[in-house]
Amino acid sequence: MHPSSADDRFAAFRHSSYTRFFFARFLGAFATQILSVSVGWQMYDMTGNVFYLGLIGLVQFLPSLLLILVTGSVADRYNRRAIVSICMIVSAICAGALLGLTIADAFEPTIVFAILVVFGIERAFAAPAVQSLAPNLVPQKDLSNAVAWNSSSWQTASIVGPVAGGLLYGASPVVAYSVSFAFFAAASILVFLVKRPPQRKSEKAVSLDTLFAGFRFIFGEKVVLGAISLDLFAVLLGGAVALMPVFARDILDLGPWGLGLLRAAPGIGAIIVAIALASFPIRHNAGVFMFIGVALFGAGTIVFGLSEYAWLSIAALMLMGAADMASVYVRETLIALWTPDEVRGRVNAVNMVFVGASNELGEFRAGTMAHFIGPVPAVVIGGFGTLAVAVVWALGFPQLRKIDSLEAPERQEAR
Repeated sequence: MHPSSADDRFAAFRHSSYTRFFFARFLGAFATQILSVSVGWQMYDMTGNVFYLGLIGLVQFLPSLLLILVTGSVADRYNRRAIVSICMIVSAICAGALLGLTIADAFEPTIVFAILVVFGIERAFAAPAVQSLAPNLVPQKDLSNAVAWNSSSWQTASIVGPVAGGLLYGASPVVAYSVSFAFFAAASILVFLVKRPPQRKSEKAVSLDTLFAGFRFIFGEKVVLGAISLDLFAVLLGGAVALMPVFARDILDLGPWGLGLLRAAPGIGAIIVAIALASFPIRHNAGVFMFIGVALFGAGTIVFGLSEYAWLSIAALMLMGAADMASVYVRETLIALWTPDEVRGRVNAVNMVFVGASNELGEFRAGTMAHFIGPVPAVVIGGFGTLAVAVVWALGFPQLRKIDSLEAPERQEAR
């Protein structure tokens, strides 16, 4: 006999399709981290231009924004499993292209940005499909457990991936891009092995009304709107990932391996919290828990920006990762539970644009501010902005703050 779902920390893995999906997502995230560390370091090494580090994030985000009405609709109308697998293949091709440029000694910013645009288009289609596929692979009673493990797979990749990327790049950029290519290819195969799950598809003819259904649902459901917009503005202001090569080389005097360690630090904090949440899920005060997480993320950002010591910077980044994981766990569970399956792709497309804006545009903000006022003020000001967002959203979205348990809306209303 298995433990009851509420007490079974491995409940999601009792479903074989989810297990394959979990490892595919892990490999894809691992490959992305290796590619990200390698491109950022190689770009800064060859150009010395901090502004280019911000552009790396921007060119990957813009496709998600421009294609937002298409990507979500595709995830709601077509086989989500096939979409994810095809996108992994495109990622492998992008990694292979960067590998080819490196081997040919033709790493040139314009060509690299063009490849990253394709990579961004792939991610624009993959993100809503990935986010929408997971709830189709487990019953609702195991969904919060699956969300915790989904986050832990990404965060585990965030721990190992940057360190591996730094080490592999230090040995040879060719090796780093080769490993990224192999992992993307393996992830695609694993997704193809997932049994096609049941999916409630949107049967309405394509129109402006159906294309905007995701926006309409989000703006009509204050809990979902508050959760998504909170992440957008908090990480948009607090993001400092793009500036890590600058902090690693110019402030903390670390090399590629040190950059990998800095990139891994948030993941270390996050995976600790993710495992704790999978074992001891939140029972009460989930909304308050989320806002505390955002505030701690802002505080950690300020400490990181001011630190001149590697150990303190790593500790601050671990706090940021732990706090972000706490917030993301509540936010993603709420979005999954409160969104009907037939519009899940379109809602997740909007959500992933918000996530992309908070990450990639956050990197662009940090890179641009660093270019004009320096990296330390750029990070510290962003941290204080995140603290302000936590306070403003807690007051502006009382429905979100008062969320008690992570259950479907109808179950909470029945209490």
